[in-house]
Amino acid sequence: MATTDLGSSLQHPRRSLGNRHRSQAEKFLHLSTNDKSNISWAEQSARQAVLHDFTHPDNWRVLLTIKLESQDFAGARAVLDELFLILGRDPDLLSQLDGLELKQSATNLLEAALFIDPLDPDIWWELTSQEGGVVEFLQRVRSLDFTDQRANILFSRRMERLLADGYEDEYLELTRKLLAQRPSNHEAWKKMGHLHERRYEFDQAWFCYDQAQTHSTNLTSRDDFKIRMESIIDGKGKIAWKTPDIADRVEFLTRMQVLANPTMEIAKDDDDDEGGGLSEIDYARKLFTEERLSEAFFICRRLAAEGDSEAKTLAEQIREAMNGE
Repeated sequence: MATTDLGSSLQHPRRSLGNRHRSQAEKFLHLSTNDKSNISWAEQSARQAVLHDFTHPDNWRVLLTIKLESQDFAGARAVLDELFLILGRDPDLLSQLDGLELKQSATNLLEAALFIDPLDPDIWWELTSQEGGVVEFLQRVRSLDFTDQRANILFSRRMERLLADGYEDEYLELTRKLLAQRPSNHEAWKKMGHLHERRYEFDQAWFCYDQAQTHSTNLTSRDDFKIRMESIIDGKGKIAWKTPDIADRVEFLTRMQVLANPTMEIAKDDDDDEGGGLSEIDYARKLFTEERLSEAFFICRRLAAEGDSEAKTLAEQIREAMNGE
């Protein structure tokens, strides 16, 4: 899911700001009935509404209405493309629509998308939890690309509903994929760590806490976990838990690297053939320059775990870049 101009600067949704900008957009749209110059102000406000809160369907509705009102059918198509990307729907479904057809059907397409895939996670879950809905969702989500930050946030909230309804294994599997493609979400890493710890999957818990502490230097989740593990040893022959060794860490980071881009190995082989063979650190640099940050990050973390100081430095640079997105 490529990030375009509507979402390139997105932070987590801020409902109050989105509402404020949408209200302004609606006001300017109304004024444009008598003064067409107000339509550009309406569009600016509507774009800000979507930027600040992409999870409110009315923000999308008003932006599309303004695009259609101003006869900007290419812009209307871009709005629908953007929404389809966030929802994990194929935007190529719109490719057969020309300007005239889009003028007639854009609003219906938007409403259909929002009805089938509600942006509100509670409404979405009420619909999805009906017979067969969860299985269908799980099948679809395993093949999606979550590198777009908005899609990652939206589906993270959906995963929370899965977990709350008892789909623990599915939550762990799919949230791991989300985090592989957007690893800077330290809160999700920490939550996964707690879940693995409760399941007595201590190595997996440590891996998650380690990622959480890596992405938020204010956290001490990994250190606190180690202290908890040391405190449960009762001195009666119980075998003490040990921090995962380098081989186990490398295996975990390799799995995350693959999840960050399921086609990575093919792409890497192609690049090596064309470039005469890149070292892994150089390949990570190449990915970094291409803004494929998650893949580059896990490669560097894996190399750093094996003792590569240069990779450790690059991993820190990539982490800072991810946190600054």
